[in-house]
Amino acid sequence: MSPRQVIIVALVGIGSAAGASVITWLVVQPQAAPVSASGTATRNSYSDEEQRRHREEFFSGNPDRGIRGGQEMKPRW
Repeated sequence: MSPRQVIIVALVGIGSAAGASVITWLVVQPQAAPVSASGTATRNSYSDEEQRRHREEFFSGNPDRGIRGGQEMKPRW
């Protein structure tokens, strides 16, 4: 390989790495949270009732399974 080709391959590699780094930075960089103009906190789309119901469904577990001596676990075999 001639020295000219080595330099060209090295420059293309460096350019590709720089381009990939910039694209990765733009994708991974966190977006700033929008600030409301009135100064009040913004409410999320779920109402308090929906959040409570979701929490109860998630943490309540299966009411048909007995857990007196600890969580019942089925064997994997």
